Amino acid sequence: MGSAKGGGHNGTADAESGAAARLLKLFEAQRLTPTQRRIAHCLVRKSADAPFLSSVEVAELAGVSQPSVTRFAVALGFDGYPALRKYLREVAPPPVTGDETAYNEYQQAVHAEIENLRHLAALLADTGPVSRAGALLAASRPLPVLGLRAAGAQARGFAYFAAKVHPDVRLLDEGGTMLGDRMDGAVRAGATALICFALPRHPREVVDALAHARQAGLTVVTVAESAFAPVAAHSDLLLPAAVGTGLAFDTACAPMLLGRVLLESMCDALPDAQARLEEFDAHAAARGLFLD
Repeated sequence: MGSAKGGGHNGTADAESGAAARLLKLFEAQRLTPTQRRIAHCLVRKSADAPFLSSVEVAELAGVSQPSVTRFAVALGFDGYPALRKYLREVAPPPVTGDETAYNEYQQAVHAEIENLRHLAALLADTGPVSRAGALLAASRPLPVLGLRAAGAQARGFAYFAAKVHPDVRLLDEGGTMLGDRMDGAVRAGATALICFALPRHPREVVDALAHARQAGLTVVTVAESAFAPVAAHSDLLLPAAVGTGLAFDTACAPMLLGRVLLESMCDALPDAQARLEEFDAHAAARGLFLD
């Protein structure tokens, strides 16, 4: 690939990420129904194509009725869908041009993940939500970390590293009737916040668990693929990071990276984090845990 192509692709990607971020801000400021969140999620994911889609096409893509799209536009404060589409044309980038279609399906999946990371980078320009989340997680003793099914790997990775700097991390990666008991136990031990990783397809059990957590008094911080995910209604602070959908199974590079960003923010809020890391390194060296 020549440098000219790379520059053009990056420029389009930056524009698309910026458009998606602006759409997210527009939609997140509204109180949307589940059907409307579905439409909003569709428009964010299709931010480059959205300005050129009819209400019927949006309805088909989102799996809703055409009148639902019209009601969605009105709920956002527009006179109707044509007015919303006009707005989308003002904030969305021009259609992608060039030879991107020459990529095979595996390359396309990689490039889609790169776009997800660019989108995440645009969202992280506002560091406020991540800083707030880090402070909440650092202050919770113990800290429950929830992630079931597809999100289990994200939860386990976060909990593994968090335990190196946080004195009491409790991984909740198995469902069942004991899940609520474990959360209640964490609350009795002093927990004030819970972090949840929620990825599609969303298990009903996760939504139920978050509702239980909030009823128990926990502040819920959630990493999900979209601000319009089913877990949004049960989260106090939701941080979105898109997943890749081009392969048979979703890819979650952006949620994983966001988890590491949250760990960094949590470390910043823990005054003894560096000392704990140095203590671990000393013990690891004495025990010969690692080859490097």
